[in-house]
Amino acid sequence: MGLSASSPAAAGCPMHMKTADHRTENTDDVPAHQERAYEFVACPMKSGSSQVKDDIDPSNMMPPPNQQPSPGQPFPLSTVREESSIPRAHSDKKWVYPSEQMFWNAMLRKGWRWKDDDITSEDMTNIIKIHNQNNEQAWKEILKWEALHAAECPCGPSLMRFGGKAKEYSPRARIRSWMGYELPFDRHDWIVDRCGKEVRYVIDYYDGGAVDKNYQFTILDVRPALDSLSAVWDRTKVAWWRWTS
Repeated sequence: MGLSASSPAAAGCPMHMKTADHRTENTDDVPAHQERAYEFVACPMKSGSSQVKDDIDPSNMMPPPNQQPSPGQPFPLSTVREESSIPRAHSDKKWVYPSEQMFWNAMLRKGWRWKDDDITSEDMTNIIKIHNQNNEQAWKEILKWEALHAAECPCGPSLMRFGGKAKEYSPRARIRSWMGYELPFDRHDWIVDRCGKEVRYVIDYYDGGAVDKNYQFTILDVRPALDSLSAVWDRTKVAWWRWTS
């Protein structure tokens, strides 16, 4: 997920490529055509990257935004950034998505080279739309869970920070793979502020097939992490409701 605060912050992302066993890996040779745009879905950088750590925003583990065209860039890209619907914790602002130019520069920083692919400015526009739609859908799913706690948090939750864990498969994803289902192509952990209480959510991203007219194709498995009694109780209740309905 590539998000930043409305104030100066960060955006950028490692690239993902589906391998034969549906796992993900960083790669220098990923085509960027529209139908495979999800392979560039942005997610945070690890703190151990080559970026100078002093330049990393700890809320999303991203370097400062880069809105400058890259050397030899074949076409201009938009620097417009779309505001998300996701409230930023401890702020009256919302998280802001990266621009096309920021996303392009992030892809280059992670090793991709545009000369290796037949990519157009329209591809970049669609990549951004898919990326943003994924994050909006993830937040909607979190709000469904948070509705269980509306009484204790009447003002609603906000997003504190997030991290990408593409190669750290959740126990649930592994169990599903043992049953014959494919592994997710990405995973994020989002830390939500529930009126002063930190709550961690696990989001597994599965390939849902062709991109639809709303720029959505990803199947999201969003649930609170099993790291508290409250989360265990929430998941137990929801599992029971689903079973009985």
